[in-house]
Amino acid sequence: MQSTSGIWKSSSIWIAVLTVFLAFSAPASAAIVVEGNSRVDAETVRSYFTGSSPEEIDKGLEALRESGRFATVSATRKGGDVLIRVTEGNQINRVVIEGNSKLKTENLQPELRTRARSAYSQQVAEADVARMMEIYRRAGRAAAKITYRTVELPNGRIDVVFTVVEGDKTGVKEIRFVGNNVYSTRRLVGMMETTEMNFLSFIKTSDVYDPDRIASDLELVRRFYLKNGYADFRVVSSDAQFDPAQGGYVITIVVEEGPQYHVGSVDVESHLPDVNGADLNGLLRVSPGDVYNGDAVEKTVEALTREAAKKGYAFTQARPRGERNPAAQTVSIHFVLDEGPRVYIERINIRGNTRTRDYVIRREFDLGEGDAYNRVLIDRAERRLNGLGYFKKVKITNEPGSSPDRVVLNVDVEDQPTGNFGVSGGYSTNQGFIAEVSVSESNFMGRGQAVRLSVQAGQIARGVNFSFTEPYFLDQRISAGFDLFARRQDAYSYSIYASTSVGGTIRFGIPLTDELSLSPRYSLYQTTISIPNTISKPYNDCTVPTPITPGFSPFFPADQGYPNLFYNCMSNGEASLAIKESQGSILTSSIGYSLNYSTIDDFRNPHNGWLATLSQDGAGLGGYSRYLRTTGDVRYFHEIPYIDDVVGIVRAQGGNLTPFGGYHPRIQDNFNLGPSLVRGFAPGGIGPRDSNIYTTWNARMGNSLGGTDYVGASAEVQFPLWGVPKDLGLRGALFADAGSLWNYQGRTNYSPAGLPCVPAYTPAAGFGQGTCVTPASNGFRVRSSVGASVLWNSPMGPIRFDYAVVTSKAQSDITQNFRFSGGANF
Repeated sequence: MQSTSGIWKSSSIWIAVLTVFLAFSAPASAAIVVEGNSRVDAETVRSYFTGSSPEEIDKGLEALRESGRFATVSATRKGGDVLIRVTEGNQINRVVIEGNSKLKTENLQPELRTRARSAYSQQVAEADVARMMEIYRRAGRAAAKITYRTVELPNGRIDVVFTVVEGDKTGVKEIRFVGNNVYSTRRLVGMMETTEMNFLSFIKTSDVYDPDRIASDLELVRRFYLKNGYADFRVVSSDAQFDPAQGGYVITIVVEEGPQYHVGSVDVESHLPDVNGADLNGLLRVSPGDVYNGDAVEKTVEALTREAAKKGYAFTQARPRGERNPAAQTVSIHFVLDEGPRVYIERINIRGNTRTRDYVIRREFDLGEGDAYNRVLIDRAERRLNGLGYFKKVKITNEPGSSPDRVVLNVDVEDQPTGNFGVSGGYSTNQGFIAEVSVSESNFMGRGQAVRLSVQAGQIARGVNFSFTEPYFLDQRISAGFDLFARRQDAYSYSIYASTSVGGTIRFGIPLTDELSLSPRYSLYQTTISIPNTISKPYNDCTVPTPITPGFSPFFPADQGYPNLFYNCMSNGEASLAIKESQGSILTSSIGYSLNYSTIDDFRNPHNGWLATLSQDGAGLGGYSRYLRTTGDVRYFHEIPYIDDVVGIVRAQGGNLTPFGGYHPRIQDNFNLGPSLVRGFAPGGIGPRDSNIYTTWNARMGNSLGGTDYVGASAEVQFPLWGVPKDLGLRGALFADAGSLWNYQGRTNYSPAGLPCVPAYTPAAGFGQGTCVTPASNGFRVRSSVGASVLWNSPMGPIRFDYAVVTSKAQSDITQNFRFSGGANF
C-alpha cells in the first residue's frame, strides 16, 4: 500500500501540473474586449480575430490596420481578457488628387485605399503615396513628387488631398550589355521591347522603364541565344540605376554567352511498354550536325508528349537530357519518355481576369479538370496565353489538392487594354495622299474575338472595311470570320478607268502543324468598271462624242475636214476596246484556299526562316466569271554570317489564270502588275498593252491589258545604316528584281462575227478607234532592274523609298524609277 505522505505528494504534483495547464490555456478562451470604437461596432472588430493566442492576436491586429478603418490599433491583456484599443480617425468626406495631367484621376483613384466615407488613417495615406509613386515610376515619371494633406471640415470630417508634381519624363537613357561578344549590343537591344530615349520620345512609350517588361525582354534574349546554339547562355545580372545627370535610367545587363554548340546525336529513349523510341524519330525537330536550337527541342518535347498521350500514356512527360562535349562543342540530346506520377488536376482556378471570360483562358489548355497532370502541356498553355496579347502577364502555379494525387492549378492573369483607335495617313507616288480612320478590338467583349472597322479616303481611292474573327469556331482550334468591303478607285495616271468593288468573304483558318496552316474561303463581290468621258478626261468619246471631239466640236467641225489623221477622237486619249468591253458590273462568286508555311523567327523583323503561300481561287460557283486563279509566293530570310544584323532575302513568285467554259478573261480578272513584280516599273507598267492607243501619255499608261501568267524573282540585302541609332528604325537595302507578265487571252477583234478587224487611224475607221486590240509585249520577256532603298520603321508607320534603274524592258512598258510609300498611326 502506498503511504499517506506518498499519496499527498502525488496529488500535489498533479494539482501543480493542472494549474500550469489552466494558466497557459486560459488565453485561448479569453474574451476580446473592444475600447475606443464609436462608429464601428465591437462585433465587427472582433470578427478580425479568430482566437486569442498571441499569433491570432497579431494576425487580427494586422488585418485591422490593413482595413483602414482606424487610425491606431493596439492590444493588451487585462486579467483573463484581451483588450483591443482602437482610435477612429476622422471620417473622410472626399479624396482629391491635384496636379496630375499625364495620369488621369480616374486611373489613379481605384489604386488608393484612402476612400470617401471611410476612417482616415495616416498609415494608409502614406502607403497610398508610395503606391502612386510606383505607378508614376512605371509610367516613366520617376522624378514625380507626391505629398498629401488633410483639410478639416465640420462634424469631424476631413478632405484628403494628394498633390502631385509629375516632373519630366524619366525613361531609359541607355541599355548596356556586358559580356556579349558574339552579338553586338545594338542587335540585342534591337530585339527588346524596351527602347532608349531619343528625339521621338514624345510620341512613344516603349522607352519607359518597366521592370516587368525588362524581365520579358531578358527572356527574349535568352531564348534568342538558345535558338542559335548557345546552350550555356545565362543572364548573370540586370541592374537599373536612375542617373539624375542624364535624367533617366541606365540599365546594365551582364551575360555569359558560352560556346556555340552543334547537335552531336539525337535519339528517343522510351521507358513505356509497347512504345518503341525509334518509332518516334519522325517527330524530332533536330538532327545531328544542326546548330543547337532550344525552340526545336521544346517543340520536340511537346510533340513526343502529345504522341504518348494518344497512345494511352496520359501521365507521360518527355524530358530532354543533354550531354555536352565542350572540346568538340557538341551536345547529344536524349529525349526520355517516362510515365510520371499519377496526379490528376482537381481544379483550375482563373484569377485576375476582370474582363476576359474564363472560357477564353481555359480553351488554351490541352487538358482540363479531371485530366492527368502534365507539366509540358501546362507550360504550352502558358506560352499560348502570353501570346494572345490580352494580358500584361500570365503565371500558372500549383497547389496541393484534396488528396495526394490531386493538384490545383492557379492561373493568375492581369488584363490589359486590347482596343485601338487609329488615325493613319500616307502618301505614295502612285495614288497620292490617303487617310484612314479605324477602330479595332482584339478581345471583343472579353470573348477573344477580333473586330475591326476602317474607313479610307484619299485623292484617288476610298473605301470602308469591316472584319470579324472568331478564333475558336465550334470550340475547335479553328478560326472563322468574315470581311465586308466597299472600295472605289478613280481613274488616274496609271489607270484610265474607275473601278468599284462591293462584296464580302467568309474565311476559316485551320492549323495543320505549328508551321503549316490552311485557310479556306468563299468570296462574293461585284466589280463595276466605268470610263470617264469628260472634257478633261475624254477617254470614251470615240463611242460617245463630247463637245471637244473632232467632227462634233464647234472648234473642230466636220465641214472643215474633221476628223482626220491628226485630229480625231483618239488624239485626246481613248480607252482600249478591251477596257470598254469591261464596262458595267460583273458578279464574281469564287471559292478558294491559301496554304501558308512559316518558320521565320520574328514577324516584325525577320532575320531567318521561310515564309511561303500557295493560293487558289475558282470563280464560277454562280456569278459571271469562270476561271481558276493560282498564285504562289516564297521568301527566304537568312542572316549573313559574321556581319551583324545584315539580312539576305530571296523571293520567288508566280501566278496563272486559266479560264474555262468558253470564258474570255476581262481586264479586272487579269494580273496587272508593276513594282510589286519588278521595281522600277509603274503600276500596270509591265506586260501586254494595247498598241493601238499611243496618242497621249495618260492613254498609253492607262491602257494596260494585263496577262494570265507571271513569274518573278528578287534578291535583297537589308542592313543597318551605320552611325544611325537602331531605335530610329532606319535601314538600307540593295536589291535586284526580274520578272515577266504575259499571255493576254481576251478578245482582239471587235468587228461583227466573221469580219476582219478594222485598224485605228484609217479612213475605214473614220480615223477613229477601229475594231482591233493589238496586245503588244504579249509574249514572255524578262524585265529586270537594280536599285537601292531606305526603309524607316517609324513610330508613325512603315515608310519606304525605292530608287530603281531598269536594266531590261519591252518597248511598250512604262517605267517609274522612284517610288515612295508610307503611312502613319497617331
